[in-house]
Amino acid sequence: MRVLVVEDDAKIASFVVRGLKEAGFAVDHAADGETGLLFTQTTDYDAAIVDVMLPQLDGISLVKRLRAARKPTPVLFLSAKASVDDRVRGLQAGGDDYLTKPFAFSELLARVQALIRRATHAPEATRLTVGDVTLDLVTREVTRGGERVELQPREFSLLAFLLRHAGRSVTKTMILEHVWDYSFDPQTNVVDVVVHRLRAKIDPDKTRLETLRGVGYLWKKS
Repeated sequence: MRVLVVEDDAKIASFVVRGLKEAGFAVDHAADGETGLLFTQTTDYDAAIVDVMLPQLDGISLVKRLRAARKPTPVLFLSAKASVDDRVRGLQAGGDDYLTKPFAFSELLARVQALIRRATHAPEATRLTVGDVTLDLVTREVTRGGERVELQPREFSLLAFLLRHAGRSVTKTMILEHVWDYSFDPQTNVVDVVVHRLRAKIDPDKTRLETLRGVGYLWKKS
């Protein structure tokens, strides 16, 4: 899952970006509205966290332009303004949720996860299950055949992406875009390295995760 954070306060941005990465998200950060808008024009995000008060282009205007361009990215507004009128203004501009500062990161994370679930029409609110592999998005517990498997954060994110796309081939570029940060070189072998680690832990018999030469990977539905 890939999230865009548009926040000009360096301390808040660092706090949010770090927390999202620790939760397994790939995160891009823009410190002003114009840069944030440019990011949305070149990358598809699973969700965006947008501060209302931004330099160059305010958050409300950014989201209005986003919606005018028919971009369906779920947006969570952040603002120091807590009045009903301010919340209504943000939602009417095309925002999907509104969180006032200061906030607990656990609440922000829960709201982002809820936005993504609604946007992707996930049939199960907190779990992904394909065959004998189950991944719990809340507890971050992974089991294979009923046995718990310990995964590193990037391995967990990769597995979640593969399970969401079970039965469909995914390219290395797709994986980089949704599991890693914007700055990663598409030519890097980091995907192969983490796939190798994940396969050793979750698919040692090589019956679930298939390598498609010249294409990418396929997580089998059964």
